[in-house]
Amino acid sequence: MTEQASPDGLAEQLRAARQWAGITQEQLAGLSTVSVRAIRDLEQGRVRHPRRETLRLLAGAMRLSDARRAALELAVEGAEAGTVMRETYGAELAPPPKPLRRLVGRAEELRALTALLSTEHERLLSVVGLAGVGKTRLAQEAALALHSRDRTPVVWVDMDEAAPPVAGPAAARSPRSALAGWARSVALGGRGLDELASVIGGRATLLVLDGHDGAPHLAAPLLELLHACDRLKVLITTREPHRTPGNRLLPLGPLPVPAPAPGDATGGPLPGDSLTAGQPAVELMLSYVGHMRPDLLPSDSLVRTVAELSRALDGVPRAMEAAASWLLLRSPAELLGIARTAPLDVVDDVTASGTGGGDGLAAQLEAAVAALDDGPAALLGNLGLLADGWSADQAAAELSASPATVVRDVHALMLRGLVRRLPGDEDGAPRFGVLHLVRRPAADRAALLVRSTALVS
Repeated sequence: MTEQASPDGLAEQLRAARQWAGITQEQLAGLSTVSVRAIRDLEQGRVRHPRRETLRLLAGAMRLSDARRAALELAVEGAEAGTVMRETYGAELAPPPKPLRRLVGRAEELRALTALLSTEHERLLSVVGLAGVGKTRLAQEAALALHSRDRTPVVWVDMDEAAPPVAGPAAARSPRSALAGWARSVALGGRGLDELASVIGGRATLLVLDGHDGAPHLAAPLLELLHACDRLKVLITTREPHRTPGNRLLPLGPLPVPAPAPGDATGGPLPGDSLTAGQPAVELMLSYVGHMRPDLLPSDSLVRTVAELSRALDGVPRAMEAAASWLLLRSPAELLGIARTAPLDVVDDVTASGTGGGDGLAAQLEAAVAALDDGPAALLGNLGLLADGWSADQAAAELSASPATVVRDVHALMLRGLVRRLPGDEDGAPRFGVLHLVRRPAADRAALLVRSTALVS
């Protein structure tokens, strides 16, 4: 049973728990051996510091889950969160968030991630990729697999959320908020190490720091926590790789998109070819289109247009979902025309201003380019002028640049998801392409660097 939002005070918590159990005060007294008067006083807020044994008797009589029992004990004014959590900590108290949608097209990535999380040797992993590519969704699925299979507690921390107090009543009223508050503080280099380490101890645990962007190195307290809890694993989702020894990086690129077929002027599948088989980006984009415009019949023509849309939007799930919302105003063909020439104009829907602190996907993609060092930024702008399918050596020759420098910078760009590897012959040189979504900001950044260099010289 999952923990639900609970009233703040002990009186409200107890009354809600009894009503949830479906029993009267008199029935609870008979089941728990606690007097009706004592129960009434507790529910009316007359007693603020009951004995823990009293609460345990009541919780046992109501058959509360560990999460509800912990929430009840934490609602006592002045309760020691660490003591309560140590006694109730387990898989039920710390479950991962349940995904609302099925995972599409990530079977291999999920298999690799869960395999690494299942080994004893890998304890610090980072899923790195562009905003909107699906890092959180992949981490959810992997965490859920471990939690379901091994009953592993999962402490899930949304690093984008405002941090609650590490201690005090506000943090202590919810078991999960107490765990998340300590973990967030530790990840940011603050307090909470002793409390979290004492709760986790030697228990196998997965700590997920979702959206841990910003700092290039992980905070020392987080590494100390790993040393203190020898069965703890930490999984991070981030847009920027953390350069920390022992951190295993797992780059997550966009979903594969259909390649232009030889001899097809539109770049779409040839007649007779399967339009969706083995094409997760097309399948996902079709689902978004179908939900937004159920009146559109999935004809071959529509599926080909959707396939082109998925390619123009690089197979980035969040970009495709946002673009589909514009079908309320545009026809599929009109939307494709915009996506081909100005994809950033359709990757945010009207709700974007209310998410991520006001930064929609377009702003986040622009920020990813802006965060690059000058060398990779200049290279990205120039690579965007080349036709897709270049190798690192060809790019160096085309741009009259040092091959070693190009290889290093392309590697940095791939880690951040700005350049993707294209399918091709396994025995040949790898081929790459710049994401369409970042070509405009990359060109603008490169032009700015050229102007700055000209002014200096």
